[in-house]
Amino acid sequence: MEKVTFTERLMEFGLTRQEATIYQCLLGEGKMTGYEVAKQTGISRSNAYNSLASMTEKGATYLVEEGNTRKYVPVPVEEFCKNRIRRMEEARQWLKIHVPSEKTHVEGYITIEGARNILDKMRNLLDKVEQRVYISCTRNYLLLLVRELEELKRAGKKVVIVTDQPVTFSGAKVYVGKSRGMQIGVIADSRYVLTGEYGEGSMNTCLYSGQKNFVELYKTALGNEIKLLTIQEEKNKA
Repeated sequence: MEKVTFTERLMEFGLTRQEATIYQCLLGEGKMTGYEVAKQTGISRSNAYNSLASMTEKGATYLVEEGNTRKYVPVPVEEFCKNRIRRMEEARQWLKIHVPSEKTHVEGYITIEGARNILDKMRNLLDKVEQRVYISCTRNYLLLLVRELEELKRAGKKVVIVTDQPVTFSGAKVYVGKSRGMQIGVIADSRYVLTGEYGEGSMNTCLYSGQKNFVELYKTALGNEIKLLTIQEEKNKA
């Protein structure tokens, strides 16, 4: 299981599955020839040599000439990852400057599928909050958003959380209500809504929209729940 996880993580840094397998092998064995890599991994010699050439271009390996023998040395993981992140950041900045102008259009309804994509969308929404955000989800999901919530707190943004278990986020107003299950909801600046199902065993499908009517509808529903929870809090204090 650990090897699979390691391979999957390497693939997020631009390596193919075969390249990630070879890189992991090199990290464990050290300097190797293409023949040795093929023998150790079970990958054909031609594919091994092609992958090693590609990995050298991507900065995952160094080529070492020893007489008539060509050997490959793995670039340390930390160095490889930092280099890839640096290049991606440079590429991001370039794309940001040169992105084609997008035609103005009415914000529609977008279906977002997959746990990773939904979590990325939640985090991106929180990163772009200008004034306030409302979040509705189970306590465990909030723990995935700690960095973003801390940033909002430091920036003095209004954060309102509706969850199902007591939780402490300094600077945020927290309401504890019924079980949220796998349901999540985010309202950003009263302009955008992300709502749907997220979590292990679910279909992991959410709807994202900037349609004013949809935003107001969801905001009203969440607002009514908050009112009921406020009344319940006051009764409990009495």
